[in-house]
Amino acid sequence: MLKTRVITAIILLAVFLPVTLFAPIGAFGALIAFVVVFAAWEWARLLKLSGAGPVVYALVAAVALVASTRLGIGLTPALPFFEASSIFWILVGPFVLRRKPVLAQGAWRMFLLIAGIILFVACWHALVAARMTGVPFVLSLLLVVWLADIGAYFAGKAFGRNKLAPSISPGKTWEGALGGWLIVMIVGGTAAFLHTFEPTLYSALLERLGAFRALVALTLLVVFSVVGDLFESMMKRQAGVKDSSGLLPGHGGVLDRIDALLPVLPLAMLVLQLG
Repeated sequence: MLKTRVITAIILLAVFLPVTLFAPIGAFGALIAFVVVFAAWEWARLLKLSGAGPVVYALVAAVALVASTRLGIGLTPALPFFEASSIFWILVGPFVLRRKPVLAQGAWRMFLLIAGIILFVACWHALVAARMTGVPFVLSLLLVVWLADIGAYFAGKAFGRNKLAPSISPGKTWEGALGGWLIVMIVGGTAAFLHTFEPTLYSALLERLGAFRALVALTLLVVFSVVGDLFESMMKRQAGVKDSSGLLPGHGGVLDRIDALLPVLPLAMLVLQLG
């Protein structure tokens, strides 16, 4: 399993990094669209659409994505998508995690199918807008989620005692979440102080919000990375599956890799735009 996981990770990096670093915006956007459409397919499967339903849903997501580009690409044209996505994660995400409604039935399923299209479109626009700002910026934005995840894993292993959401994801602990937050604060603060590889998310937050509010904004992003992760974990638990799919051997599905990014990317871009 570890060997398969490593091989898959190497292949993914071999595709993602060159496109991110060197390819034009169009190629980067096409790659992210490819990822987002497969994530939409998995979202529909977790909501238990039968037959060709997940494929149709993925095609609808692709059409919606293409149609959304007619409004323009960048921070300002994509602002309505960032706002809608952020409202979902701020209001609906915590409510669902607390109340635990049955998501794959009735009104909840219909609502999440509609909302999912907006979430995936917003995620695509956020990444493309970030890439337009610069390679260091988009990598620093992704680094928030990656560092929070890595820090949570190691801090949880070393110090984890108190379960964060035992009925949803038994492996997550408050100590792990705190460790993830701490490493993001350290790396973000250090990068902003040293002016490393600017422009980055950290330098942009510091410039537009000031030191204290930049730390609050980073904290908010870490919190919602956990919300996104737990939300998808709850969908999988209710669907009775371990992974969103088997598309990425050793890693599960696409949604398993981007679940924490779905709330963080649009929220980060919204904070910068409003700031």
